[in-house]
Amino acid sequence: MPIMLRRSPSRHLAALCAALAALVMAAPATAAVTIHFHSFNGSVLWGRYPHTFVVFEGTLEASGQRVRENFGFSAKYTSQAITNGPAEHEIIVEEEDTIEDTNRHFSMRISDAQYHALRAEIERWRNYPGRYYDLDERNCIHFVATLAQMLGLKADVPEDMLRRPKRWLNYVTRNNPHLGAAEVD
Repeated sequence: MPIMLRRSPSRHLAALCAALAALVMAAPATAAVTIHFHSFNGSVLWGRYPHTFVVFEGTLEASGQRVRENFGFSAKYTSQAITNGPAEHEIIVEEEDTIEDTNRHFSMRISDAQYHALRAEIERWRNYPGRYYDLDERNCIHFVATLAQMLGLKADVPEDMLRRPKRWLNYVTRNNPHLGAAEVD
C-alpha cells in the first residue's frame, strides 16, 4: 500500500504563489509605445495643404510614462516656402479632432530606445538653426521618411511624390509588406 504524504495548507499556498509569480514574470511586457503614420489630404476650405505626420501612443516600459503625442514638420509661413526657397520651419502638433479626420496608413510597436531616438531626431529638426524647411528637399514627407528609415523601413522619397503625402505613404506601405497594412483609398 503506497504511503500518502500530506502537505500542509501553507505549503500548497506557497507553491501556488510561486507558480503564479513564474507566470507573471514569463508574460510579455504590457507596456509599449506604438507609432502611427498619418496623412492629411488637404483642403482648400481649411487652408491646409496635404501633410504627413506621426502619432505616438502607449506607455514607456521603463518608466510607465503614458505617451500621447504627434509631430509633423512644416514651414512657418507658406508664402516663404513657396517663393523664397528654404524657409523658417516648425514642428507642428495636430489637434485630437484633426487626427480623427486623417488617414492612418500603418502602425508599428517600438521599444523605449526607439522612441527616445525618434524624439531626439524630432528635436534635432525642431532646433535646426536657420531656415531648414525646403519644399523640394526637407518637407513633411522628408521628415516622416527620416523617422521611418530610423525604424528600418524602406522609405525613399521619389520626386513625383514630394507633395503627395497620401500617395507617398501608400508607396511606403507597398515597399514594406511585412507591416501587413493595406493602402489607403
